[in-house]
Amino acid sequence: MTRYDAKAEFHMYLQRAREVLVWKLEGLSEYDIRRPLTPTGTNLLGIVKHVAGVELEYFGPVFGRPTGLSLPWASADAEPNADMWATPDESRAEIVDLYGRSWRLADETITELPLDAPGTVPWWGDQGAVTLHRILVHMIAETQRHAGHADIVREMIDGSVGARPGVDNMQAPDQAWWRVYHDRVEAAARSAADA
Repeated sequence: MTRYDAKAEFHMYLQRAREVLVWKLEGLSEYDIRRPLTPTGTNLLGIVKHVAGVELEYFGPVFGRPTGLSLPWASADAEPNADMWATPDESRAEIVDLYGRSWRLADETITELPLDAPGTVPWWGDQGAVTLHRILVHMIAETQRHAGHADIVREMIDGSVGARPGVDNMQAPDQAWWRVYHDRVEAAARSAADA
């Protein structure tokens, strides 16, 4: 019988969510990965940029492990939401590379520290005393949340959906079925609104 390894399982869920975020960029133009598709400006490359920076902070300085990376959009004088979109001079390759570097630095922290390793999240105030376990759970939730955003944004761009490469996790057989389903849901919404 093998011993359950909670840290390995947490790490696996975090890695799956990371891979989804990068996968959602595949096959799209520069415009499509950058264009805002919600009133608050949500866009695919911005999501990746944001999560890369968040992961660096939570698995680096929170545990006294400097990353050696400077993120101008994370500085105190950066404009609001500077981490949520890519400027024209920030390339897809640079942001994806930054995300890959954030994985490697985070993975070192995850590998080298025990789950009960203490850390401090200064921006959490009185709740800032944490453990690696708590930060792993937090980052799984954070990354999965943004993977859900990315899934919806990608569907708005070209109709592509899925939990991860090769797993579309959708029950319907084809686009015709989805059109009928969509219309049925729309009709139910209108009927409820008219009641």
